[in-house]
Amino acid sequence: ALLLDARHRPIALETVAVGTVNASRLAPRDVFTPALRRHAVAVIIGHNHPSGDVSPSRADRTVTAALRSAGDLLGVPVLDHLIVTRAGHHSFRDAEGWEVDAVA
Repeated sequence: ALLLDARHRPIALETVAVGTVNASRLAPRDVFTPALRRHAVAVIIGHNHPSGDVSPSRADRTVTAALRSAGDLLGVPVLDHLIVTRAGHHSFRDAEGWEVDAVA
């Protein structure tokens, strides 16, 4: 999780979960506990797909929706969720047209 300040500048990079070759467990508290502790105003989530396929899985979509809902409730929005591989990346924000608040 990349924790951001009010101008969307990085505050910290936090490892919030470590998975296996084909699975990872992630709960909103894993992301937002360090974000709130560091006074982050927004976050960007990222994870890798060792398979090389950047396509989001059903679990990726489910956790992204949960994180966005939790972030909205806490006032710490998720600005993007990136899936990264050696061959490329997938941006939920770009692929799904998420609105992102302008930065002062």
